[in-house]
Amino acid sequence: MLLETISILDGTIQHLSHHQARLSASQRALFTEYTPIDLEDAIRPTSASGQIKCRVRYAQDLIDVTFEPYIPREIRRLKPIDSTIEYAYKYSDREAIEELFSRRGEADDILIVKNGLVTDTSAANIAFYDGSRWHTPKNPLLHGTTRERLLRSGFLTPRDIPIGQIDRFEAFALMNAMIGFLPIRNGIIA
Repeated sequence: MLLETISILDGTIQHLSHHQARLSASQRALFTEYTPIDLEDAIRPTSASGQIKCRVRYAQDLIDVTFEPYIPREIRRLKPIDSTIEYAYKYSDREAIEELFSRRGEADDILIVKNGLVTDTSAANIAFYDGSRWHTPKNPLLHGTTRERLLRSGFLTPRDIPIGQIDRFEAFALMNAMIGFLPIRNGIIA
């Protein structure tokens, strides 16, 4: 089962075309027979104010659409964790990621490292600031919709980021559909 997590802000669905593109591409790649899902028809947001987290679960067909208030969690400290995990599609089963997350110790989240290169955190893509540009891993675990949008705009530059070189950057930022692009002030990766 696959998942799209979509932000609804004050009743307005955010960046729907990017979620639609990923959902459609995932269905085409994973299923020989499927019913195309039109997210605009599937999502009927409430008129609630504030930020709502919409979760669309699907496979060959739409499974369900749920809504809940979004409660952000504070991330300041990341713990690098080596892994060989594969997560090219956004599955609703996150057991392997949750197992990695359970090893975070005193940190707020993990920084997943594959073959010596930074990929993602447990719930977000990551970028690093070198003093003039923001760089994001060339090979993330998941091609997040916010990351893809910022790459297309030219705001982010993709590159390999060896874990041993992250101390050369001035700052890091997390990004996903719910938080957008969020620079972490005084963050620690250790």
